[in-house]
Parts: sequence; C-alpha cells; structure tokens
Amino acid sequence: MFEIVRYTPERHAEWDTFVRSSRNGTFLFERAYMDYHAHRFTDCSLMFFRKGKLAALLPANWVEEERTVYTHQGLTYGGLVMGGELTSIRVMDIFEAMLDWMRTTLNAVRLVYKPIPYIYSRCPSEEDLYALFRHGAVLLSRGLSSVVDMSYPHPLSKGRKSTARHALKSGVSICESTDLSSFWQILGQVLRDRHQTSPVHTLEEMQLLQSRFPANIRLFAVHSADGRMLAGTVVYEMGHLVHAQYMASSPEGKEVGAMDALYTWLIGERYADKRYLDFGISTEQGGHVLNEGLVRQKEAFGARAVVYDSYAIKL
Repeated sequence: MFEIVRYTPERHAEWDTFVRSSRNGTFLFERAYMDYHAHRFTDCSLMFFRKGKLAALLPANWVEEERTVYTHQGLTYGGLVMGGELTSIRVMDIFEAMLDWMRTTLNAVRLVYKPIPYIYSRCPSEEDLYALFRHGAVLLSRGLSSVVDMSYPHPLSKGRKSTARHALKSGVSICESTDLSSFWQILGQVLRDRHQTSPVHTLEEMQLLQSRFPANIRLFAVHSADGRMLAGTVVYEMGHLVHAQYMASSPEGKEVGAMDALYTWLIGERYADKRYLDFGISTEQGGHVLNEGLVRQKEAFGARAVVYDSYAIKL
C-alpha cells in the first residue's frame, strides 16, 4: 500500500516542501539543518508514498555495528513527519511497511524512535504513539522539559519579578543581537565551570545554521550600560512555538539578574503572541537524574512539564 523510498540528496526540495506543509514538522527536519553534521551519521531517512503522493517522512540514521535505526541521533526529537490527510489506520500501515523494510533491507534488529513532543504539532498528531504501543515498543528514556503555555500562563515567582526589576534599574538593555561570538564565550565558560562540557554546537556550526535559517534562529542579549554582553539566549522560532536552545549569563550578569530580565521580557512582550515557550530538558542519564536547581529556575517563569520520550522496538 505504501511505497518506501530512501532519501537521497536529489530529493532535497521535495523533502523540504513536505516538511513545511506537514502538521508536525519543524525546520529542524529541513535538510539544510539536518545535513550540517551529515558526516557524523549514516543517513537512513525514509519517504512514504501512497498512490504516487508523498504522505510522510522519517528523519533517521543507521548504525551498522548495532544494527539499529535511530530517529534521529543528531536531533532532539524525530519521529514520523505527517501530512494532513494521514489517518490512524494509514499510520499503522506505514509502521508495518517501515518495520518490514528495516528488517529486510537493512537486516536491522532494533528501531529507536523519538516522537515529536505534542507541543510542536500544529494539530493532534500522536497516531505514531499508538502504533508504537501496538508493536510492543518499550520506553527507553524520558526527559523532562519545562514549557510556558502562553494561553494558560502560571504567574512568575515574586523572586523572578523582583530580580528582573532590579536588573532594569541597574541600567541594562535588552535587544536582539548578531554577536554570537561574545555569547559563545559566556556560554562556553558557564558549561566548562558547571558541567565540564561544551555546547553541542560549535560557534562555527551555529553561525552556519543561523545563516541558513535567519528567521528561525535568533540571539537575544542583555548588555550593561557601557555595552558589554552580560547574558543571552539563542532561541529557535517554530511558528506557534519558541524553543530556548541555549541560555547563559556571565558572573556579572547573574549578580544583576540579567537572565530574569531577559526572560521576563521574552515571555511578557517579545513572544507573548506565541502558544508555547519551551525551555528544554533539565534531566540527565536518560531522565534518571533531574537537575532540581535548573528545573526550579525554569518553573519560576511559570513553566510546567512536557516529556521528551524515546522508545525501542525489537525487529
């Protein structure tokens, strides 16, 4: 019933056009984003056609040594990108055909599937969760993300409001910035000091991605009265949703409450017309460890929990 075609670069335009018209796709699935680190993965993305018409996509990569398909290791979430006409029964048909293709074509023994969290969909799109259940999928990990629902906002904590006012009184200014380099210095220092790690993206990678998606990838920063960057955040705009990809503050920025001022402004003014603001996950080790200090900070802005799951199906 469904014809499965493995993605090749010749289908770049067809793939991207479908992502933009789908009911649950984001710009992260466009090839200009997915392929910036294509050298790190063996792409195994699939396209599903019914009666000659493209009905769904699966961003995926293949790990030969594990004989496992992932959807997708280079992305926070993956899962089936669906067209508006796709029904529950058709999604079940796709899963049957997809799992059979993985077994017979790749000799795969496992599929690791990361569904797109519901907040990213433009309309209900959880048919794949039911298909996972029907095929005996086992929950592998559960990340806890913190999300502000602008249509049902929880009030900011008194502490956040007070610190934000203090920052503004100190003379800081908030604006959109093009100075990724200065922000990456602050971000890198914070991650080294706190977690002995570095950003997932290098500065050069983020500059490349921003050049490809200038309307989606934005930097907002807080500056001191004399023009020094004190704090900032890189956000991904996705239609009705904004995702905080990175956020960091210098020691001076922490002292004056720069981040509180920044997110009070983003939530209350800059993105007040959006449906969701997603701060991202505060968990480690597949969700078994919760960074309580980090999640408290996000929840003080009125955010509440949405989970990022991954499942495994034995083939």
